[in-house]
Amino acid sequence: MLAPWFTAAIGVEQYLAVAVGILLLPMVHYQLGIYPGYLLGPVERLRRRTLATLAVFGGLAAWDNIIARGMLSRGVLLATFVFALVLPPLAESLARKSLVARKRWGIPVVMIGAGSTGRLVVRTLHNNPQFGLVPIAFLDNRPDAWNQALENVPVAGPLGLAQDFEGRAEAAIVAMADLERDDVPSLLQELNFPRVIVIPQFTGVASLWVTARDLGGCLGLEIKKNLLVPRNLALKRIMDRAIALPLFLMSIPVMAAAAVWIKLISRGPAFHCQLREGIDGRRIAVWKLRTMHVDGERRLEPWFREHPEARLEWSRYFKLRHDPRVLPWIGKLLRRTSLDELPQLWSVLKGEMSLVGPRPFPDYHLEQFPSEFRVQRTRVLPGLTGMWQVSARSDGDVEVQEALDTYYIRNWSPWLDLYILARTVSAVVMARGAY
Repeated sequence: MLAPWFTAAIGVEQYLAVAVGILLLPMVHYQLGIYPGYLLGPVERLRRRTLATLAVFGGLAAWDNIIARGMLSRGVLLATFVFALVLPPLAESLARKSLVARKRWGIPVVMIGAGSTGRLVVRTLHNNPQFGLVPIAFLDNRPDAWNQALENVPVAGPLGLAQDFEGRAEAAIVAMADLERDDVPSLLQELNFPRVIVIPQFTGVASLWVTARDLGGCLGLEIKKNLLVPRNLALKRIMDRAIALPLFLMSIPVMAAAAVWIKLISRGPAFHCQLREGIDGRRIAVWKLRTMHVDGERRLEPWFREHPEARLEWSRYFKLRHDPRVLPWIGKLLRRTSLDELPQLWSVLKGEMSLVGPRPFPDYHLEQFPSEFRVQRTRVLPGLTGMWQVSARSDGDVEVQEALDTYYIRNWSPWLDLYILARTVSAVVMARGAY
């Protein structure tokens, strides 16, 4: 069956031709700014890398069909394409982590404005070293901020000292919300850094897929509402079903084995169903492999009385590291690996859920969120995984959950979904933040 793809005799010329494509990739990546990749977020890096790989191997395939007349083995070309998509990002991620750990990754930047926005940007850069921006100093015209450290970054003095940093920093980040309006135009003219990044005076809007537009000399920012575009929603549904169907078929033996194990050690059903809030506020059935005792809720209150600190943990995270309700062995295993969520693949195939989106929380959990955020969540399909699961997982409280889900809804794209799915595999394999 595979004979047309993998021929019996594969000559050296096959590998030489493919090697040309492999050698072209780093050059194309460099031209697209992937190397060294400073200022690129992981989603944009994934988009550029995938498109570059498709272009190079598409060119090879076209050359083979038009000029070489089928000289290349399609199997070798396809296998090399898959490896080129998977292996370089893994190697790059490991190399970046090593460089970050050795403080050899990134370019120095000076922060213009030491107010709340500037501090937030610095905190974000510290938490996301993959952006490659290393703050070395704040500059601010308020004397009360001088000679102190904010977010472990010193406030060097007034904005007039910017020239002193031109030889030490490769970029300046201007937090406009932290500056007087009259200071900004002249300041932007005087900053002589290779890169100047301006943080606008508004927050809480989309930050991915924003395009600068020239409106007759006026700067405009086009903010795309991707989830309102019908073709994007259709693409998301196609991606969901194309990925969920094979996963669901492969998961059937796993779910069957887990169900038998659950029945052997605990009375009651092997599956647990709970009605939760879906798109447009409709109630949907969310199925899981049962990981708790059937009388689990009755065990919770006595546990809180014996362990008062557990009540505080529950009120903040709605999860417990040491949960008396969880079944021994199989319950912990399923929760640790998130395999208890496998039945929800059927909900994805039915169109009630998506592979990626805000998790469908129980009602008692949703009640902790502001009403505006609850309405925002109902505009999209709930997800099997999401930003919270790959970023904070069980270690994120309700405020972190709100921030990450809001980011996803405002910045959705197929590339963001693919990035979250890739991170989900890593989070599940490493069992980070799950209990």
